[in-house]
Amino acid sequence: MRRKNKRITFEHVEVVDAGAKGKSVGKAPDGRVIFLSNAVPGDVVDVLTTKKRKAYFEGIATHFHTLSDKRTTPKCEHFGVCGGCKWQHMDYEYQLYFKQKEVENNLKRIGNIELPEITPILGSEKQYFYRNKMEFSFSSSRWLTQEEIDSATAIEDRSALGFHIPGMWDKILDIKKCHLQKDPSNAIRLEVRKFAVENALSFFNPREQTGLLRTMMLRTASTGEIMLLIQFCDDNQVKRELLLNHLVQKFPEITSLLYVINRKQNDTIYDQEVICFAGRDHIFEEMEGLRFKINAKSFYQTNSAQAYELYKITRDFAGLTGNELVYDLYTGTGTIAQFVSKNAKKVIGVESVPEAIEDAKVNALNNGIENAEFYVGDMKTVFNTSFIEEHGHPDVVITDPPRDGMHKLVVEQLLSANPKKIVYVSCNSATQARDLALLDEKYKVTKVQSVDMFPQTHHVENVVLLEKRV
Repeated sequence: MRRKNKRITFEHVEVVDAGAKGKSVGKAPDGRVIFLSNAVPGDVVDVLTTKKRKAYFEGIATHFHTLSDKRTTPKCEHFGVCGGCKWQHMDYEYQLYFKQKEVENNLKRIGNIELPEITPILGSEKQYFYRNKMEFSFSSSRWLTQEEIDSATAIEDRSALGFHIPGMWDKILDIKKCHLQKDPSNAIRLEVRKFAVENALSFFNPREQTGLLRTMMLRTASTGEIMLLIQFCDDNQVKRELLLNHLVQKFPEITSLLYVINRKQNDTIYDQEVICFAGRDHIFEEMEGLRFKINAKSFYQTNSAQAYELYKITRDFAGLTGNELVYDLYTGTGTIAQFVSKNAKKVIGVESVPEAIEDAKVNALNNGIENAEFYVGDMKTVFNTSFIEEHGHPDVVITDPPRDGMHKLVVEQLLSANPKKIVYVSCNSATQARDLALLDEKYKVTKVQSVDMFPQTHHVENVVLLEKRV
């Protein structure tokens, strides 16, 4: 039986850095690293450890002797409990600094490759209300604050519509106002909660798998169009239509009102039938004259404005003249492929999700793009020698893989395909650095540009240009 770690208090610890996953970093007297979730570089704090490992501690700051000049006042009343915006207490200038520092450290330490002078990170014009998609969960037993727990007052309303408490799958924080998605996001969420309570529509209990209302998803497009999807656990037509009809009347600006009946153990809708209750079953996003059809299951970058900046950098790095055959790996719904198509001779998009490829084909047709083709399949198997022989050897490859990076077989095929340039877009610079090291035998990194897609968090996108060695 494993003994519980004995908690230790360290006094006057200087917080010196911001590390992975949004944690700040201090040093224990024995030299071991301490990861902190509630401090900012420059703070001097007392630390109570919560976890002890051979090489590091995890802990929380319990007393602040000195407050860092990098601090700022969080805008959100839920900061520190909700795990969505862990860097709200850090001034945005320093958020950008530590994001770029992490990217550079990963490329140097993990990639261990020669780097050019790195272009300064591109910050987001909007630091709040920038997300176009949010997902909220219902709960019949909301997370209680310590004040509520200590209070002798009976708590009558335990309903919640909000976010999971970090690390607790069954605990939901009831959100009063979220600073991530523009209006009418908060108004819609609060009205759904209010109407449900007033009309005795039951909230989901994840442990018992009971209750009518399970989750809701809101998309707010740059075009002004709005999609709302309510996920129900029970198929109760009377109560379901009571809520949905109320929303139609209360928010006529909703473009697409959808629902799902999901009795599974998990909340994912990708294997569920999405039913359109009112309006269309999709909304549209626009970018540089292109229109992209977005349905409930579509992937689209969650920061529309910064996605445009990211794609412009990607296109600029590719340096297309109109004569190139371009492969767009992990193309998703084909947004990058279509965005660069007017500068290329032809674009081939490859993606493993069949629904995404169908969206890509529809979008290309609607946008009048005739020089883009899209193919579905597992990247490590479909992107092979015969595929290249059939469709042509690429002059430029754009790759935008998931957080795990590219499979080693994809990297090997890239080396075999031998394009002149590779533009690597990544949401995880650690796995990107690993892949760059594998490509280093043939390709030299000539440009690096980070883009902040997610202010108030530690997440960052990074774009790298690789060119063939001579």
